[in-house]
Amino acid sequence: MSTLIVAVLSFVGFIVAYNTYGRWLSKKIFEVDDDRQVPSKELQDDIDFCPTDRQVVFGHHFTSIAGTGPIVGPAIAVFWGWLPALLWVVFGSIFVGAVHDLGSLIVSLRNRGQTVGEIAGRVINKRAKYLFLIVLASALMVVLAIFGLVVATIFAQYPQTVLPVWISMPIAIALGIYTRNKNAHLLIPSLVALAIVYASIYVGVYYCPIDLGAILSSSLGPDLSSNPYLSAKVIWTVILLVYCFVASVLPVWLLLQPRDFVNSHQLIVALVLLFVGLLVAGLTGAADLVHSTPAVATDLPSGAPPIFPFLFITIACGACSGFHCLVSSGTSSKQVEKESDAQYIGYGAMLLEGGLAVIVILACCAGVGMGVFNETRNADGTYSYTAQTDADGVPLVGKAAWESRYAISKGWTNFKLPQLVAAFVEGGANFLSSLGIPLEIGISIIAVLVANFAATTLDTATRLQRYVLQELFASTPVTKPLSGKYAATALAVLSALGIALFATDTPGNGGLLLWPLFGAMNQLLAGLAMMVTAFYLWRRSKPIWFIALPMIAMLILPAIAMGFNIFHESGYLAKQQWLLLGLGAAVMILQIWMLIEALLMWPRVRGVLEEALPPLPEKTKAVPQADYAKA
Repeated sequence: MSTLIVAVLSFVGFIVAYNTYGRWLSKKIFEVDDDRQVPSKELQDDIDFCPTDRQVVFGHHFTSIAGTGPIVGPAIAVFWGWLPALLWVVFGSIFVGAVHDLGSLIVSLRNRGQTVGEIAGRVINKRAKYLFLIVLASALMVVLAIFGLVVATIFAQYPQTVLPVWISMPIAIALGIYTRNKNAHLLIPSLVALAIVYASIYVGVYYCPIDLGAILSSSLGPDLSSNPYLSAKVIWTVILLVYCFVASVLPVWLLLQPRDFVNSHQLIVALVLLFVGLLVAGLTGAADLVHSTPAVATDLPSGAPPIFPFLFITIACGACSGFHCLVSSGTSSKQVEKESDAQYIGYGAMLLEGGLAVIVILACCAGVGMGVFNETRNADGTYSYTAQTDADGVPLVGKAAWESRYAISKGWTNFKLPQLVAAFVEGGANFLSSLGIPLEIGISIIAVLVANFAATTLDTATRLQRYVLQELFASTPVTKPLSGKYAATALAVLSALGIALFATDTPGNGGLLLWPLFGAMNQLLAGLAMMVTAFYLWRRSKPIWFIALPMIAMLILPAIAMGFNIFHESGYLAKQQWLLLGLGAAVMILQIWMLIEALLMWPRVRGVLEEALPPLPEKTKAVPQADYAKA
């Protein structure tokens, strides 16, 4: 019953917050006005700028910000106990993350869809713009690397997910072409597409698991297949980043919008299944949060980082994430049809992501407590799962099951990304099994959910990195040749691949090592983005207290964590991890520099509006486009 109570109270809190605090911010602070011109209409080109129904933009925005962040972060953080993770997710989403996302979206809407970095150059000063853009580029390199590794891990660990994830890509392209040419509504075709994706899950489980590791082993032989650069995880990472290059240069209507819309429905279906399964498991007593996991852990793995400040950077997406400012100002602001949609898209999507993170916490605690499993590859290539048992042959449940998955007694160095992803996948599958869904199908449904959302974030992040690099390279004649669409995208992909492969001694196994760096950079970015919003409001003599407090927290806490990552006895410096050390130190120096620039400007800009954007050049009025992006 405790599991159910926690879930219900959390979701009720999100609903109340949306209709009170979110509405107050939208109407009283930012004063949204549908009579204002929005970038999607002012600059419509039907490639990046494209006025779109809010349901479609919500689907794109939510699937882009969610990714694996609200899954991997909580899956790691519950080793400190479920209560600290839950409190940070709920209150962080309401008062920090959703405020950050809404502010970034509205400020971009009022600046012709410019990114937060570009806006920093006008509301603070020009140096702040370039400092911010360099921080953005650094953070996005890590985002692309780690999310690529997560999807590759899913494919390598759960081969039955490969077919459902990849089949969604051509389906999305077909949807985009159909809705554009036929001026059709997107809802019904996307539901048909969703049905095909779920049918492919069944096929992937029982008939067509694509085990790249086994394929490489049989085709290359034992000598070559043992090469770490030819592992399934590395090959999948390369394939995924090649896909990102192609996907991120296509028009948004062709792949990004229809795929994200379908994925948003997939998430809604999965969340409903998880919540109903949680409801049944909670009412029957099969899922017991209190007796499966400590509320606040006292028996921590040796060598584990301290809860303060690492809780607040381990759970980034799901509570607050600087990456979201890039989605808000990089792609979503270019598609929003009218300003009143901003609360629904910016504030609402963050709360739904918080709801996902709550489900993940409960799955990794109460769900895992329902039992853990051994995976067996059958002779026909399919996989089956049997319950892990104790010495007497009794299935592990409750705290024993949770401790076996999290290996608390074995030390922090034994924490690996695959086992933490498996905690959510298996815990969620246990909830689905309460509804009579076979375990192997439930595992595939949850694993496909994780992989699809990570893939969505991957190519959105690649598109955003292209925008950032184009802006940086266009600023000097020497680098201008690199500012083209394809050159900037290639550099984005190659730099991410370099981090994914060379951040650790073993290629492809740096996911968990990269996560603290990602978390610290991500939250520092959130603090800087909120600073830009604060400057925007300060120049207009608007209240800023509601964003100043979370801004300060998101500048101080990740800075402490980054210092720990670098200078601790087990940190980057001591282990001579020069790539990670360089990235971390560079971001710290850039942040301090930008803060100094901001502090020098702050006393002089209250009530002083920034320089207006230059007028748009005259051009021939565009022929009205079909409204293909209806929900």
